Amino acid sequence: MNKQINQNAFLSTIVLVSTFGGLLFGYDTGVINGALPYMAKALSLNSYTEGLIASSLLFGAALGAVFGGRLSDYMGRRKNILYLAVLFFISTIGCTLAPNISVMISFRFLLGLAVGGASVAVPTYLAEISPAERRGRMVTKNELMIVGGQLLAFIFNAILGNTMGDSSHVWRYMLAIAALPAIILFFGMIKVPESPRWLVSKGKKEEALQVLRKIRDEKQAQLELSEIEANLGEESGMKRATFKDLNVPWIRRIVFIGIGVGVVSQATGVNSIMYYGTQILRDAGFETSAALIGNISNGAISVLATLVGIWLLGKIGRRPMMLTGLAGTTTVLLLIGVFSLTLEGSASLPYVMLTLTVTFLAFMQGAIGPVLWVTLSEIFPLRLRGLGMGISVFFLWITNFVIGLMFPILLDKIGLSITFFIFAVLGLISIIFVSKCLPETKGRTLEELEHYFRNNDNQDTKGYTNESAYREI
Repeated sequence: MNKQINQNAFLSTIVLVSTFGGLLFGYDTGVINGALPYMAKALSLNSYTEGLIASSLLFGAALGAVFGGRLSDYMGRRKNILYLAVLFFISTIGCTLAPNISVMISFRFLLGLAVGGASVAVPTYLAEISPAERRGRMVTKNELMIVGGQLLAFIFNAILGNTMGDSSHVWRYMLAIAALPAIILFFGMIKVPESPRWLVSKGKKEEALQVLRKIRDEKQAQLELSEIEANLGEESGMKRATFKDLNVPWIRRIVFIGIGVGVVSQATGVNSIMYYGTQILRDAGFETSAALIGNISNGAISVLATLVGIWLLGKIGRRPMMLTGLAGTTTVLLLIGVFSLTLEGSASLPYVMLTLTVTFLAFMQGAIGPVLWVTLSEIFPLRLRGLGMGISVFFLWITNFVIGLMFPILLDKIGLSITFFIFAVLGLISIIFVSKCLPETKGRTLEELEHYFRNNDNQDTKGYTNESAYREI
């Protein structure tokens, strides 16, 4: 009994330590929200350079996500996260001490590489270290740490902004806080084991068994080792999809849906609120200090809605959740545009705007966010997952980058109301895409989904005379 308690405690420690990567992901993407107004004064930023500083992290994250998986395969999950912790620390210090715009953008890009790498490495490590029956709950803890990190960023922004707002360097203190979880992640990962699945893939069977014995009982450890070996044996004989296979209609269709889901999740404009929420509330009429405090409610609702969304995933289908979320966010975006136009200059506008942003995030984080990652993991058959996930996540981050870059420019050139009307139009297009293209994946095996895509219509096999070769893909 004591041994099992120790095993569970060690496993919980592994999960807590590794998800500090998710916490850093959340903090580093959220901290710019409060730091940017002060940074704009200190570094003499205009709308374009504000967008560059915010979005340079996102461009780095796109590249980090693409190459992060390969680095994990090459050097191991644990070692990769260790190096990411070092990169988090160095780039955080670089951003904190940046004397000008160029240096800030360079280190924000490096920070993005760490964020993108962590977005791939941490969930992979969690999935491979967790018992099968607890895998879903453990992997979703990383999502909670991401939104938790954003909430912490908003809280520290509010505290520092209200106590040190007169200091021209207050934004540097906001950024510097991220160095602490990077240190915890580094020293914590030194103490945790490597993924047993990666060890087996490198022929280190005995080391893998030793790791499993620390977090499973003997019978489970032996059984899981056998399952890992069998699974890797199947994968080694499997023909993996490449970019050439996009010529096959059903493969191209799945990848198109994956890209669409990734783009749709960002086209809601969610990160315009997560990155520029303080600026939105200031434009609505709040003082900077009050906007920083109000922004905490955005972070709090994100955490609560994510918890609800994870619970709903087991109860409701993916399509109705996504459509409900998009209908809610699109309606709120439309209302933000209407009220910012009709209530301009009114004393009630700041409070109306705060209520709407909180409502928006409730729909986004409670319905769209959870469905996004589950759907991407479910629509791709195993041999297509590396290609499909890589392309989909890349387009997700690139869409995020474009919105992060353009949002302050749009605010400056066309104003708050027109900007959100544009997001509302994108929301309507997203609803049409999901209703027309996204299949229901809940309760269907990967094999059933593959069969669905292969046989959904006659065009899948048009132009292919060598049917046996086609079916090998």
